Amino acid sequence: MTLVPVIETERLILRGIGPADFEPFAAFMATDGSHYIGGPSGPEEAWRRLAGYAGSWALRGYGKFAVEDKASGKFAGLVGPWFPVGWPEPEIAWTMMPEFQGRGLAKEAALAALRYAYANLGWNTAVSCMDPENTPSIRLAESLGAICEGTTEIRPYGGALLYRHLPPAELLAKSRGRNAA
Repeated sequence: MTLVPVIETERLILRGIGPADFEPFAAFMATDGSHYIGGPSGPEEAWRRLAGYAGSWALRGYGKFAVEDKASGKFAGLVGPWFPVGWPEPEIAWTMMPEFQGRGLAKEAALAALRYAYANLGWNTAVSCMDPENTPSIRLAESLGAICEGTTEIRPYGGALLYRHLPPAELLAKSRGRNAA
């Protein structure tokens, strides 16, 4: 069994998924806001989905992190390296709970997850796949420097935009440039 590392950023803690994360995740999955990740759904399907995210750590040695807001201690979302069967290639995926959207937290978490995948998993590339109508996720991918390479088919979701992230050296250079400014 792979232990899930803990990654801290300025405002977030990325950690393993725990029992307390189920209730807020299930509440989100019951809303129309979950339609980009296969919702809305009831608590049974939300449980299976969350268990699948947690189980990826055992099957792949990596998976989505639960994102915890340091200020409130609340579950803020799921972000991390993800590569389920049927995906075109390993991706950095993100889902933020509505109350934590629009504050730059998804970008902070996605950048930490991307750095983790490059430094700890040895990835040389990563993509993010998203619904063509998911404008906030498209903006996030572009703000990370990702470039749209076209569309791909993801079952059972259908067509998705495939965004390629900067390779490790370019991501590091971009991060250093931002820190120097």
